[in-house]
Amino acid sequence: MIAFWANSLAALTFAVLLLWRLGSSARHPGHWLLLGSFALTACWAWIAAIAPGSPLASYAETARNLVWVGLLHNIFDSGTGDTRQPAVRLVYAAVAAALGVQLIFDSILLTTSSQAVSDTGHILRMTAAAGALVLVHNLYGQASPGSRSSIRYVVIALALSWIYDLNLYTVAYLEPLKASGLADWRGAAIALIGGFFALGAKHEDGWRVRLSRAATFQSLSLLAICAYFAVMAMVATALRGTTLDWPRTVAVAVLAMMTVAAMVLLPSARARAWAKVKIAKHVFEHRYDYRTEWLRFTDTLGSSSADGRPLAQRVIKAFADIVECPGGLLLECDAGGAVAITASCDWPGRSPDPNDTDTGRAFWQELAASGRVIELDAVRQGIAEPQDRALTIPGWILGDAAIWVCVPLLHQRRMTGLVVLATPEYRRPLDWEDFDLLRTAGRQAASSLAEAQGQRALSDAQRFEEFNRRFAFILHDIKNLVSQLSLLTRNAERHAENAEFRADMIATLKSSIAKMNDLLARLAPQATARASPTDPQPLRDILSAAIAAHRGPQPVQLLGEWGHWVNADATALEQAVGHLLQNAIEASPSGQPVAVRANVDGSELCIAISDKGAGMDPDFVRNSLFRPFVSSKPGGFGLGAFEARSLVSAMGGRLTVDSAPGRGTTFTIWLAAAEAPGTEQRKTA
Repeated sequence: MIAFWANSLAALTFAVLLLWRLGSSARHPGHWLLLGSFALTACWAWIAAIAPGSPLASYAETARNLVWVGLLHNIFDSGTGDTRQPAVRLVYAAVAAALGVQLIFDSILLTTSSQAVSDTGHILRMTAAAGALVLVHNLYGQASPGSRSSIRYVVIALALSWIYDLNLYTVAYLEPLKASGLADWRGAAIALIGGFFALGAKHEDGWRVRLSRAATFQSLSLLAICAYFAVMAMVATALRGTTLDWPRTVAVAVLAMMTVAAMVLLPSARARAWAKVKIAKHVFEHRYDYRTEWLRFTDTLGSSSADGRPLAQRVIKAFADIVECPGGLLLECDAGGAVAITASCDWPGRSPDPNDTDTGRAFWQELAASGRVIELDAVRQGIAEPQDRALTIPGWILGDAAIWVCVPLLHQRRMTGLVVLATPEYRRPLDWEDFDLLRTAGRQAASSLAEAQGQRALSDAQRFEEFNRRFAFILHDIKNLVSQLSLLTRNAERHAENAEFRADMIATLKSSIAKMNDLLARLAPQATARASPTDPQPLRDILSAAIAAHRGPQPVQLLGEWGHWVNADATALEQAVGHLLQNAIEASPSGQPVAVRANVDGSELCIAISDKGAGMDPDFVRNSLFRPFVSSKPGGFGLGAFEARSLVSAMGGRLTVDSAPGRGTTFTIWLAAAEAPGTEQRKTA
């Protein structure tokens, strides 16, 4: 009675589902399969209720499972688009074949009551249920995240049904007497999963999935395992009761064959490559999983810290991984047109010597124009495309059997390099997929190489720019020293007999020589930017030295409170004051004095250099005064104010300017004031 009412409940549930979905407006391609599965499930449940264990119930159950597998395949097929995978269809075909063989064994049971045939039927149902569960698992696991919510309930319903069947027939095969309880409650379980079917049918229009190659390999491997155990179980069942220990003999033979196959295939790279080629050719519609290949390619190019290889070697390795070859070479063409090997990665044997320069240059130009990937085996055998046979291939490439493929690296219609790949363990002819993938990867690698070359060129240009900048500043300082020495020479003609002048002249010459040596040291390539350490310095000594270096016919007045101390680099401050003083002297009319005034304003000390020259308009002060190589004076370098501000900023100070046309200019240096050494001790005492 339990079996009758449980199966009747299942029949009623699926009959209601059928009537409900008949009025639905859903137009999913699997709509009619869903209706058929509801109808066949209701028929099976009704037959199982009134005639349990009959052949008709077994036929109905197999038909129900076939329709369910068809519904699962329809969901898979509706979302794959142009990326169809024949291997997945093999799994569906295998499960359907197991169900078809089950129909044959159900027919055989009509004429015989053999226990072996009955057990084989149980094994077939176990195999079909296990295979169907593999399909359900991979369909859901590899579906896009957006489609999982739509197919979730249908997948749960199918999975629960086949899990119940797998457990039922496993128990029936191992312990037939204990399977009756599971069989009695089977209808109730099917009725419960009808609720999941109802929830899933609401989202029928959203049944869209997309499988990856990982799903294909998982499905094939798991199905192969199920098939292996099913075959072994059926052989053991068929030979049960014979005098010869056939199961042990067959198991030992199969184990021996598998061991020998593993010993032959696993260590052999050639065998593994051959197997992969054959599987990709006959199982998949496309040779490559392009998403996986592209992620691996870009990861190899970008992961500089992976194995410490430079970019050029990583480029070679990225191409070698695509076609599974041992290594390769990278060729580049210099500015003079000479082609040379610039990088090698896992190249087998010794690197060749590309000494055929003229041919190499012609080959380079032809590849740049065509952008073709060259398969050397096809060229050597004379079966390559006419365009490839017409290329001027260098003899060292064509004559070296270790060279397999040449991949040009094109960036903006310019060749940045050529990757030469070594012959793999298993030689195979390249097809359109190989050429397209290598050509596309070549463009990506060329962009990376071009970017690296641009970075190197930029770094070189920056080093030259730094050298030129230092040279420009030094040239400006030399100009000031020349002016100082010229003034000294003119004064020497009039005051050479004066002992005090001679002593002052010697001191000035020593100072000039020291400054020139410092300039030469700053011009050296290994010289770094000069630091400006700030310490308490006497302002009087710094200003006196700067004024003395510019003493001439133009008078310079030192005014204000110049007996203070300042936090500064004495040399840098003297140089900054000298630049501003030189500018003021050159801008002042003849006979007009230049004033240097020092004052303390709170915690800051200011040094103002003023002239009575023509002055500058606000636009020039704002846009041109502190720009290098911009000057309002004939023959000027335009670096004095720029370098003065740089020196003052390096000491933590600032430089301001106050100027207007017709009323002269005042430059003011602001620095932190300091106390003379020993002042704190005196205050404490």
